[in-house]
Amino acid sequence: MRTKLSLAVVSTALLLAAGSAEAGCGKGAVAGGVIGHVAGKHGVAGAAIGCAVGHHAEKKKEKQKQQAAAAAAAQNRAAPAGEDAKPRK
Repeated sequence: MRTKLSLAVVSTALLLAAGSAEAGCGKGAVAGGVIGHVAGKHGVAGAAIGCAVGHHAEKKKEKQKQQAAAAAAAQNRAAPAGEDAKPRK
């Protein structure tokens, strides 16, 4: 048991150090690995699925941030600050 845990920790550290882990994958893999292990010795499968889910959630959050920034920029362009809506004569 201790050997498997050590192997899992070392392999996760190597993946993260190599930069192959995308945004959200590290946290998802750790959570999925723990849940998979507790659910019945399926730590590797849980880590793989957790990585995919974590990556998807991070991309979704990033997309929402971009949409909010675009909406704020569009709102700022529509009504510039400090100017009245009345036309000048």
